Formats: sequence, structure tokens, C-alpha cells
Amino acid sequence: MQRLGDWFQLIIPKEWAGITIDELFRKEWESSKKLTHSFRMEDSVQVNGHAINWNTPLSAGSRLQVRVFNEEEIQVTSYYHEIEVLYEDDHLIVVNKPPFMKTHPNDNRDEENTLINAVQFHMLANGEIRNVRQIHRLDRDTSGAILFAKHALAGAILDRKLIKREIKRTYLAMAEGLLRKKTGVIDAPIGRDRHHPTKRRVSSSGQPAITHYQVIKEDKQRNVSYVKCWLETGRTHQIRVHLDSIGHPLSGDTLYGGKPIVNRQALHAIKLEFHHPFTQEKIECIAPFRDKPEIFKQIDMHLL
Repeated sequence: MQRLGDWFQLIIPKEWAGITIDELFRKEWESSKKLTHSFRMEDSVQVNGHAINWNTPLSAGSRLQVRVFNEEEIQVTSYYHEIEVLYEDDHLIVVNKPPFMKTHPNDNRDEENTLINAVQFHMLANGEIRNVRQIHRLDRDTSGAILFAKHALAGAILDRKLIKREIKRTYLAMAEGLLRKKTGVIDAPIGRDRHHPTKRRVSSSGQPAITHYQVIKEDKQRNVSYVKCWLETGRTHQIRVHLDSIGHPLSGDTLYGGKPIVNRQALHAIKLEFHHPFTQEKIECIAPFRDKPEIFKQIDMHLL
């Protein structure tokens, strides 16, 4: 795979031999009808440097070119803030989000100091005149790895991977108390709390939510447990609500009954794993801890 100006080029693998461009977009990449239509109408796909009929079967070894790097009218305000890049190429970027920073603005006109604005600045500073696209989010006070796409086709493929649970997100939490059951699955639907505008709760009428957890270390002196969590679903406040529902709220998470022994909810998105949308290469990003004073003491993040 290589970049050629506004185009990126792939060599057709054996697995794609015989499928058409139309099938590649619809079945392999699962691009939306609207996006696929725009690529077709704008002649943004070529084979061996020439436009071909979208229903012509592809041959292994042929050079597929797709125009994805053309300049766009920027919709996201850029705002300088130093960011820690965990992985980056022409198609996507993974960033270690600091705590106390929103992932995205609630109002594009009035809010600029968010992570997506900082990533947009980073792209523009590197000459990438395209809109960054957020694939998932983290709460304001949660830190760790978060994924963005650099163009519409990468965004569409990664969005689909997220829906199909092909993007694995692993979190580290510091929970109050010592969990009796050291590994388990919390399968409990989550809905809005009618009595609080931002709070969520376990509710039989809520959306399905599944959290896997494993206690990796206990601090009996402080009466806290360090818990690895990974999600099958991505509901708002999911880990916070689920751990609170079994009697072990996050330290610092005062919204859900945690004691303020640290200055924020003790939750960090420590690892992000997925296959690259175009090369299928396995990508694994580990986000270092940046809290001062340190929340997750003596935890070897590479063992999680």
C-alpha cells in the first residue's frame, strides 16, 4: 500500500480476485450507499491507472487506486493543544487522551479546546487538509487511547468494525473495595436516570450492555482493586455504571458514589486493538499513564 498524491494504491490480493469494485465497496469494506455512490460518480477509483467499469472482475496483482486524500472544506475548528500520538499513518491516528479534556465539542461555535480540535490542528499542520472523523469517544475525565479516521472511507470501515465489535478496547479501573469474584461478566442493560440529567443506571428498559472484568491487583491497605475491563458494547458510562451496580464504584467517581480519594474517576483506556482497514495488519496501541499524582501505581501496562 502506498500514497500517490491524492490517491492510495493497493495491490489486489488473491482473496479479492474475481470480485468487482462494486462488491469491494459494498461487501468487503461495507461502505455506505451514499459514500460508495460519491466514489463512483466522481471517478475516484482506478485500476492500473485507468477508470474501469465497476462491474468488471478484479485480477490478483492489479494495482487499485482510490482517491481519498483530496482536500476538503474543513468543518472542525482547529485548536492547538499538544497531543500524544500512539499510532499514525495516512488513514488513521490513535491518540492518548489526557484526563479533563472533552473528546468533542457540544457546540462547534463555542467550544474549541477538545481532543478532536487538537487532532484537526495536528492534521492541518502536517498538510492534511481533510476533516478528522471520530470513531469512538471517552468521557471527559477518562484518559487513554482513542481512534480517529483521516478520511471518509477509513471512517466508514472503522465505524463498521466498531459496530461489529472488531475494535477491542481494554480499560484499567481502580474500584473501591475488594471484589469477591475476581473475574466475571456484567450483563445488565443501561438507561438514563430519570432523576439526573447526565447520570445512567442499570435499567430493564435500557440498552443491552456487557462488560467483562478481571481483578489484576489489590491494595488491601487502601481497600481498592485494580480491575481490567473490556467491553462488548459501548454505552455511555458503561464501566462506571456496571462496577457501581455490583457495589464497587470507581475511586474518584463521585457521580456514582465513589470516594474522592483521587482527582477524577479512576478509568484509563489502556489498550486499543484492531485490524487496519486496508492492509488488515494487526494494530495494538498501549496508552501510557500520564496522571500526576499517579493513580495506577505499580501496574505493568504491557501485561494487560
